[in-house]
Amino acid sequence: MNSAVAYFSGRLAFETDVADVARGIDGVVVDARNAESWRQGHVPGAVHLPTAEIAERAAEVVGRDVEVVVYCWGPGCNGATKAALEFARLGYAVKEMIGGFEYWAREGYPVEVDGVVERRSPDPLTAPVSGVACAC
Repeated sequence: MNSAVAYFSGRLAFETDVADVARGIDGVVVDARNAESWRQGHVPGAVHLPTAEIAERAAEVVGRDVEVVVYCWGPGCNGATKAALEFARLGYAVKEMIGGFEYWAREGYPVEVDGVVERRSPDPLTAPVSGVACAC
């Protein structure tokens, strides 16, 4: 296998994007941000488990037999990478949701705030305004 194939295959083994998560995954989505950030809005159905608490609380929050998908703020933040590393150290199958919550919200996927789920318009600079996925 050439080095480019190995590199990109490796990335796809441990990363997913917001469109893939929105289509549904066999696993649990974990928001690794702090409580204030969680309250500002999060992916509906996500579990809140800040990175600093993963080692201590993962077993009580997430089953061992499911894949974990972690996210943090966005591409300018490596919080999801740190959270994924914590889960990996504990032996979980884990992926990082690239783009994070920023791209989840910017692409117009549902956002939960105070128990209410709302759908916002996609940012025309980051997602097709028609609502149709880029199909990549």
